Amino acid sequence: MEVQQFYYDNKIVKKFLYASIFFGAVGMLVGLLLAVMFIFPNLTDGISWLSFGRLRPLHTNAVIFAFVGNAIFGGIYYSLQRLCKARMYSDFLSNLHFYGWQLILIGAVITLPLGYTTSKEYAELEWPIDIAIALIWVTFGVNMIMTIIKRRERHIYVAIWFYLATFVTVAVLHIFNSLELPVNALKSYSVYAGVQDALVQWWYGHNAVAFFLTTPFLGLMYYYLPKAANRPVYSYRLSIIHFWSLIFLYIWAGPHHLLYSALPEWAQNLGVVFSVMLIAPSWGGMINGLLTLRGVWDKVRVDPVLKFFVVGITGYGMATFEGPMLSLKNVNAIAHFTDWIVAHVHVGALAWNGFMTFGMVYWLIPRMVKTELYSRALANFHFWIGTLGIILYTIPLYVAGFSQHLMWKEFNPDGTLMYGNFLETVTAIMPMYIMRAIGGSLYLIGVFVLIYNIARTVSAGQKVEDELAEAPALQRISAGRLRGEGWHVWLERRPIQFTILTTVAILIGGMVQIIPTIFVKSNIPTITSVKPYTPLELEGRDLYIREGCVGCHSQMIRPFRSEVERYGEYSKSGEYVYDHPFLWGSKRTGPDLMRVGGKYSDNWHYNHMYDPQSTSPNSIMPGYKWLFANKAADYSEVEKKMSVMRTLGVPYTDEDIANANESIADQAELIALNLENDPDYVKSYTQSEERAKAKGEEFVPMKDREIIALIAYLQRLGTDIKQRVEE
Repeated sequence: MEVQQFYYDNKIVKKFLYASIFFGAVGMLVGLLLAVMFIFPNLTDGISWLSFGRLRPLHTNAVIFAFVGNAIFGGIYYSLQRLCKARMYSDFLSNLHFYGWQLILIGAVITLPLGYTTSKEYAELEWPIDIAIALIWVTFGVNMIMTIIKRRERHIYVAIWFYLATFVTVAVLHIFNSLELPVNALKSYSVYAGVQDALVQWWYGHNAVAFFLTTPFLGLMYYYLPKAANRPVYSYRLSIIHFWSLIFLYIWAGPHHLLYSALPEWAQNLGVVFSVMLIAPSWGGMINGLLTLRGVWDKVRVDPVLKFFVVGITGYGMATFEGPMLSLKNVNAIAHFTDWIVAHVHVGALAWNGFMTFGMVYWLIPRMVKTELYSRALANFHFWIGTLGIILYTIPLYVAGFSQHLMWKEFNPDGTLMYGNFLETVTAIMPMYIMRAIGGSLYLIGVFVLIYNIARTVSAGQKVEDELAEAPALQRISAGRLRGEGWHVWLERRPIQFTILTTVAILIGGMVQIIPTIFVKSNIPTITSVKPYTPLELEGRDLYIREGCVGCHSQMIRPFRSEVERYGEYSKSGEYVYDHPFLWGSKRTGPDLMRVGGKYSDNWHYNHMYDPQSTSPNSIMPGYKWLFANKAADYSEVEKKMSVMRTLGVPYTDEDIANANESIADQAELIALNLENDPDYVKSYTQSEERAKAKGEEFVPMKDREIIALIAYLQRLGTDIKQRVEE
């Protein structure tokens, strides 16, 4: 039998792991800054690109796609070569993948703080970057699949199953959720509207968690855990059941993010059923991982790598028990929009993704540089301070979530809300936010310990070079099933058929949910009183999106007595037919805004946006002073925006578009006049004409400032339904 020599490419693994560590520190630093902003809301007062609303999507993108993403790619490139006994198919594609991905991340670092965002959770990047993501993702997939095809190992191991499922599903999710029509180079509108957009987004959002933060890490678990423990995987049969049931069921569960919303009831119930079923395959994977360690628990007590893996897998088990529980309607009614969800997400992120990454890094780096880890004591310290950080981060937020629910729904004996002022809830949970910041600080200290430990390890080791290996060439055998060969064993040596079957498994659930909602118009009944936004309101909505207001405010009133009493009539699906994108939100740090139109004067909004504490004492909302200084964007693009919206189905007429600038001028003038006539109007918030002349600067009349457009949008919210009720 011919034995072939070849070299594993370790340099690409090193690049991805180093990038993961770097972006992990950056992303978590931004997260800590955001946690501190809950305590000191005006910490970055007046600096637009450091505002909470703009930094939050930067934090999530940096942690998910930069820290976790780079770790996934590094772990896959190392394990795939060894499982296939082959070098990656193309060094060029490997490097194109690495540098292309880092350029995408740099694009996110630049555009998100500048306010270029689609506002869709975990998919905030604008259309040119979306195209780049698709191209680089395909580059990764081609390189991986071609490596599998030219492998020297006959059967594809269980870890590779999860890698293939990740590639296929993320490609489908990203493409369909990112369908948008551009207005300019950095502005687009989603092709879906309202309820349809919400369903597609959370089909993507939930399964981004499933197939970017879960399935690739399960693949990494199946490779690195047995390696670190020097034990075989507990059950091959369980891994088969785990894989196919997980990828089939996961794709159906997205609607559980939209329970009690305006989404059709059948779609909500479908999401609940499949979410509850998910606990079986999820725990099957956890059990398979933990039982792999049978007989080596003495080693776990002293080996920091195994400690990280054990807590990581346990965190996965906790999160995947909690997820199905949260999809039950009675539990979801308690948790949704509260900090319970933030705690739930971070159990998975900090324990499952974070600790699995740390364990993998501590195991991989010393082997590649051919030396021992610099300090096992420091690695153990990292483990314990990280674990304490997770506890201090999540438990206070669980307490905050229950407090929010109980206070929001508490009534007095006379039937009025006991805590009618939303700020009473915010004030009550401030100690929990302080604890959360302390927990995050401890977790981040652990990351800096890792950086030091790895830096010292690398400096003491050898330069990372290609690693010599040898293996017999793959002998071709019959394509049909051999005598006594099980169907899955046959499938494991047919990677193309395996990938096709995986694709079919993940498409079924998506098609059943998405196609009826998008193409069957009767699922989204219209309301005659609901009209398109005026040109100025459309501009104001874009400012609302730019500033990330959806990160703290919902626009979805659920049919609960407490919410109707607090906010007004519950939301109807027909109210959102012109919303590209939808802005329902997923967290209430502040109150719901669905019916805020007409509730306060123009001047109240004016004062509130400049200095929230002046109208709402103890508010943790930051000020948006740049809206008062900035001249409104060049309205020459408003006609193009309306034309794009008309293409998407919004009934703007030729006359509406032609008269857009005149309409803006009239509506803006009226709002500016309302401000001037209000005795509480604070002119000092904006520069006077005299001061502008003295400084040699252009004076911007009030009607031309960005704040006017935002006020116009806020005053519109919910008024279509109010008008219908009055009529």
